Amino acid sequence: MSIALHLDSQADARQGKMMISKAPTLRAPLSRTKRAALLIGLAALPLLSGCGQLRGHQGFIYDQALAGQILPGVDNRQSVERTLGRPTFTGQFASNEWYYFARDTRQLAFANPRATAQQVMRVRFDAAGTVEAVDYTGLEQVANIDPEGKKTPTLGRNRTFFQDLFGNIGAVGAPGAGGGGPPQ
Repeated sequence: MSIALHLDSQADARQGKMMISKAPTLRAPLSRTKRAALLIGLAALPLLSGCGQLRGHQGFIYDQALAGQILPGVDNRQSVERTLGRPTFTGQFASNEWYYFARDTRQLAFANPRATAQQVMRVRFDAAGTVEAVDYTGLEQVANIDPEGKKTPTLGRNRTFFQDLFGNIGAVGAPGAGGGGPPQ
């Protein structure tokens, strides 16, 4: 039971008198199990916040309205760059292809991020620098590769490290050995 102090009236308050009430308050003390559960819950809260879902974006900010303005035969490199900005990357073998890449990902706690949406826009130019074609691909082109074990299977012989190291000792005239006769 707790004791509460009350000021009886305004007159008692002016005189500084206080009344002591022995009436029980409405708040009951927590039991040990409830207190322990509350402490465990509060301690686990920072740990559980790491299980939150993280969303990410990589690459170009894709805008359907801007992408639709690029027209084959009308636009050139400069107009595409003014409209969409610099490409994410250019073609590896020829500079007449520009790629605009955008990917949205989702990651849960410590797992690897997974792609939830992807847009790739390829703009091809002709020799004069005019847009020849605009192609779009999405998440359907993503291939998940699941390697077998820790070793990549290859064709050829299965040789150990020492067989590779000492295998050519005593092999006279082996290709690439560099000795033998005059060059032909």
